[in-house]
Amino acid sequence: MENKIERLLGRLSQVEQQLLDPSIFSDQKIYKSLTQEHAHLSEVKKISEELLKVVNALQENRELLKTENDVDFTQMLREEIAILDKSVPLLEQRLEELLVPPDPTDSRNTIVEIRAGTGGDEASIFVGDVVRMYQFFANKMGWRCEMLSASPSELGGYKEAVMVLAGLDVYRFMKYEGGTHRVQRVPRTETQGRVHTSAITIAVLPEPDEDEDIVIDEKDLRIDTYRSSGAGGQHVNTTDSAVRITHIPTGVACYCQEERSQHKNKDKAMRLLKAKLVEEERRKKEAAISSQRSAQVGSGDRSERIRTYNFPQNRLTDHRIDLTLYNLSAIMEGELLTVSKALVAYFHQLRLQG
Repeated sequence: MENKIERLLGRLSQVEQQLLDPSIFSDQKIYKSLTQEHAHLSEVKKISEELLKVVNALQENRELLKTENDVDFTQMLREEIAILDKSVPLLEQRLEELLVPPDPTDSRNTIVEIRAGTGGDEASIFVGDVVRMYQFFANKMGWRCEMLSASPSELGGYKEAVMVLAGLDVYRFMKYEGGTHRVQRVPRTETQGRVHTSAITIAVLPEPDEDEDIVIDEKDLRIDTYRSSGAGGQHVNTTDSAVRITHIPTGVACYCQEERSQHKNKDKAMRLLKAKLVEEERRKKEAAISSQRSAQVGSGDRSERIRTYNFPQNRLTDHRIDLTLYNLSAIMEGELLTVSKALVAYFHQLRLQG
């Protein structure tokens, strides 16, 4: 780890020199990339220096403790050593997290598509619970959250929900949420208290940026409009503003009914359609380059069972990294960062081995 830190600190000096060059401002894409890299490397420097300072202080205090006879001072040293001892593993963990290099897509707007799978109404209810979990997580992380599309179910939750999260490192921490999520709990409709197993599927797509944006021929699209569906009530849309766009060559279809305006719903559906088409093209390229590597790293395909939420035991298990936590109630309130950081570190190491 020390060699890697030295290399990164050397790179920090290079980046600082590049940022001092006035000509760098002529290419805003390169300038943005360098400023992001500088922020990351500066944080590595800050934490590594803080860790070194704590380790040195710990060593000095232990040396003093060997020769000190004053009772009060000895007690003070022991208390300070205990505090420093706790700080070391926390700083080491933070440094290890920072050693995972940033990716250009880390802060890309992220589309999260959540669908009910096996389990009927209970699966739909859990889709609603997971939407809420991600909304709380986004709030804790300072991200913006926007619903693109939602199809409510009769007993609560959603048959399908699509949301966009935007903010710093949003794709970095959300990219590994894709796959099959299994829930084990007593459904609201269960009268005998039996635990049922249901499943939902999640797809995570980075929204295309300007370089990736694709041009879609209008002739390749079938656009259907109809009345929004919902659970009823005074706010049910009574106009044909819901929009479904089908890309005829691929059969990919996207739907939106969140807005009262047909035009706005069409724009949102097009955003989702473009993201799906770009992601499909990206997957084809990756498969062509190395199908074996893709299999090792994991594609995030929704057919993979990645996680189990066991409510009776208050347990969450991520099967990819053998991580089990007994704070499911807190995780459902948005405390998901511990899981996300562990996944980022794991998949980074997997790529290095590949």
